[in-house]
Amino acid sequence: MLNRIIKFSLENRILILVLAVLLVIAGLYSTAKTEVDVFPDLNAPTVVIMTEAGGMASEEVEQLVTFPIESAVNGSTGVRRVRSQSTHGFSVVWVEFDWGTDIYLARQIVSEKLSAIGEQMPAGVSAPVLGPQSSILGEVLIVSLTSDKTSMQDLRTYADWVIRPRLLSTGGVAQVSVHGGDIKEYQILINPGKMKHFGVSLADVMACTRGMNTNTNGGVCYKYGNEYIIRGITSTNDIDKLEASAVKKSGESVITLADVADIRVGSQSPKLGVASERAHPAVLLTVTKQPNTSTLDLTAHLDHALDELKGNLPADVHISTNIFRQADFISSSIDNVKKSLIEGAIFVVIILMIFLANVRTTIISLVTIPLSFLVAMIVLNALGISINTMTLGGLAIAIGSLVDDAIVDVENVYKHIRLNRQLPEAERVPIIRLVYEASREVRMPILNSTLIIIVSFAPLFFLSGMEGRMLIPLGIAFVTALMASTLVAITLTPVLCSYLLGKSNGEMGKEAFVAVWLKGYYQQALTWVLGHTRWVIGSTAVLLVAALATFFSLGSSFLPKFNEGSFTINISSLPGISLEESDSIGARAERLLLQVPEITTVARKTGRAELDEHALGVNVSEIEAPFKLKDRGHEEVQNDVRQRLSVLAGANIEIGQPISHRIDAMLSGTQASIAIKLFGSDLNKMYTIGNQIKKACKDIDGITDLNVEQQIERPELKIVPRRELLARNGITLPEFNEFLAVNLAGETVSQVYEAGRAFNLVVKAANYNEISDLIIDTQDGRKVPLSDVADIISSAGPNTINRENTQRKIVISANTTGRALSDVVADIKTAVDNNIQLPEGYHIEYGGQFESQEHASRVLYLTCTIAIAIIFLLLFMQFRSTMEAGVILLNLPLALIGGIFAIVFTTGEVSIPAIIGFISLFGIATRNGMLLITEYKRLRTEEGKTVKEAIIEGSLSRLNPILMTALTSALALVPLALGGDLPGNEIQSPMAKVILGGLISSTLLNAFIIPIIYEKISHRN
Repeated sequence: MLNRIIKFSLENRILILVLAVLLVIAGLYSTAKTEVDVFPDLNAPTVVIMTEAGGMASEEVEQLVTFPIESAVNGSTGVRRVRSQSTHGFSVVWVEFDWGTDIYLARQIVSEKLSAIGEQMPAGVSAPVLGPQSSILGEVLIVSLTSDKTSMQDLRTYADWVIRPRLLSTGGVAQVSVHGGDIKEYQILINPGKMKHFGVSLADVMACTRGMNTNTNGGVCYKYGNEYIIRGITSTNDIDKLEASAVKKSGESVITLADVADIRVGSQSPKLGVASERAHPAVLLTVTKQPNTSTLDLTAHLDHALDELKGNLPADVHISTNIFRQADFISSSIDNVKKSLIEGAIFVVIILMIFLANVRTTIISLVTIPLSFLVAMIVLNALGISINTMTLGGLAIAIGSLVDDAIVDVENVYKHIRLNRQLPEAERVPIIRLVYEASREVRMPILNSTLIIIVSFAPLFFLSGMEGRMLIPLGIAFVTALMASTLVAITLTPVLCSYLLGKSNGEMGKEAFVAVWLKGYYQQALTWVLGHTRWVIGSTAVLLVAALATFFSLGSSFLPKFNEGSFTINISSLPGISLEESDSIGARAERLLLQVPEITTVARKTGRAELDEHALGVNVSEIEAPFKLKDRGHEEVQNDVRQRLSVLAGANIEIGQPISHRIDAMLSGTQASIAIKLFGSDLNKMYTIGNQIKKACKDIDGITDLNVEQQIERPELKIVPRRELLARNGITLPEFNEFLAVNLAGETVSQVYEAGRAFNLVVKAANYNEISDLIIDTQDGRKVPLSDVADIISSAGPNTINRENTQRKIVISANTTGRALSDVVADIKTAVDNNIQLPEGYHIEYGGQFESQEHASRVLYLTCTIAIAIIFLLLFMQFRSTMEAGVILLNLPLALIGGIFAIVFTTGEVSIPAIIGFISLFGIATRNGMLLITEYKRLRTEEGKTVKEAIIEGSLSRLNPILMTALTSALALVPLALGGDLPGNEIQSPMAKVILGGLISSTLLNAFIIPIIYEKISHRN
């Protein structure tokens, strides 16, 4: 079949050239249409359910809101984990589905389950709301509003009613959450003293105010042949008109709201959170994108919208967008990978020119690269995969291998043409036939080597979970480009050879000087090696044993650390701290961070926004700190940040990066790479055990940011009614509850509209000194102090209750520095097992990156074994000899030597990308052995050479293509290997280092070990 493809191509050369041009056009069109992003979609299908619970305590939220929602969604089709967080007045439930579940189906399932429990929610609790459909990479932009003159209330109003609607109208935006500032509201502050004086009860005030500012309709009436719509206009934003509302009539006088209450514009209280930029108060807007939306295009549209909005805001309002811009990270990452691609291509050109010493042969070989890339882009676009650092990384790793097939074909054609020109005119073979014979000669090694490399990449496609989502697109890009290069090598390459190499009527150029020079030295070295086989084999065996021993002593990790150009820092104080005090601690942290030379700016969120799944308590601050590295490395700057923040007494510090800590949160539910999850029932006991675990682990080498989740009790005031006194005074329990809710929390009774903007109209008690002084109405019209009918008890209750699969949990989290993740986790498990005695009903689970790393490693090692067996079968099918197939597989241990030592001298730990590097290396390394064995057999069978003659002549004959393929594959990876610290190169760099090191060792040893072993088995046969 391959012979027919080559023959068809040479007989229809114009058709092949036209098809190649059409392919280029289609590829460029697909590339222009394909989205650009930093990573593939890494998100597990997750539905977020958020419920505002009207000031309820955490235990009540857990019992009355969270538990019914968990019970409803647990056991639904495809649900693998349900996590929840119950905090003061707010419930968040994360429903995680199996990987591969359609997100729209998942949301439909959850919606149906929620519809069944809607009526079970207590009074005062809003209906559960599904969070926007987004992903862990969904946050694309943080916008900051600051001002020197405009009040924080006006700034928040601009954010809520001017900027947020404009950004939401931008196509591709899923959500815009607003954090900080003062939320404007109209307040009816009732005065208990005045109410007592005028004999007005709370029921009178509530009857007057509920729905007081809502227009009504009177239907229609028909008059004079016209239809009139009847409207009752009671809505107003005039405070004087609101104050004139009648409450009750007392004798001849009418008591209005102005008599018993003060109506004014104020700020919503209590605040859920505050925000700041560079330690100055600010309002922050976080923009989240919808799935399958181009981050770069969306960011450009958002920038345009913000530029238009600037003209509609007061002159002193400053809009900043440099706090967090995912587009900058994407552009930087893509640019770095592109640079590696270009530099790799330059290395390939240099190698081809040195070894071929011919511009035409170099051009023919290089044509494979753009054509293969464009085919890969067409396939990626058809599969809905974006252009990202993973797909570009796959192409960068493949760039050296893409020209290998063309090199083998071109080099063989070039050699045959040169030999043909040395023949007398009458004996020369026509160029078409010559190219056909030369291409046919190497067709099977070309095809089999490609199949073997594809098989070696197959284990990557068996990865599941987040690692599969991240790395499979890399494999698709690599395999697609490689298959395209093979197709080009047996179609377009022979056609170009017939045109460009067959036109010259003069003498063909001589073999390149470098090739001749290397062959001379190689022949001497090979002759010496064949005479000292024991010494060479023994030395190689020692190297292999040393490499394997070193490999099993190395630590392991999941993924390399990213360099996102920004720190995400969590600072948590003791629960129960006031928002003002927490804000003060956060501002101090900002000032400390601004002292770090590399940090360009900082912005902080303390507490949470309304309906925000990042349900932080007021004791927690999250700081974004973008930086630009100068004279110091990433690790050094991070250690400096950690050292400076260590002066914040009583605060737990966690330092991560925007995307990294979201990946951690998705994997384990906590924003750290290691999560020790303690499950139980008693929160106080769990917190005590958590601190014991922290104490047992704190001295472990390489552990940092070791924190116990602050699930401890916070101060509470419990108002417990004296039921017999309530009954004696004729006060019902619903009246008692309403009294507490209105006076202390406030009740939203209506809306006030200003030019289309809606603000809450809230009834609450005016300032009071003591809760016990509040006056409650009795049935007979008397007023008694609250302390007469209720006990006010100072106590404590949980600030936050976290659950996973319906069990309460507390997390002890940690990160690592300067040591492999697997080693740190192993020490943690040992420390916990030796020092912690768990009560009955309590248990520990370990989660985080290492859990994914262990699972991925098991899958890769198993599938790698199967891949090697398939490679052996492919080799056996070609050579029909188990001995010869085994000789070629010797390249695998030879490649291991260089790959292992490459890790030892660089990262020092085996990550998932490094394992994939080893697997792909096996396929690439077998190519050289196949070329040698194929040539040895041809010389012995077709030309009747002896074993030694075949080895010497065959090794010299194949030295050029072997060195060219090895050097192009290896040197094309140098930019990726050296640029591992650059954004975008972090994942591919360990792969490139392993492949580069393995290619060096396998190529050097292949040139001598394969001839030695082949000679021995041939003599034995």
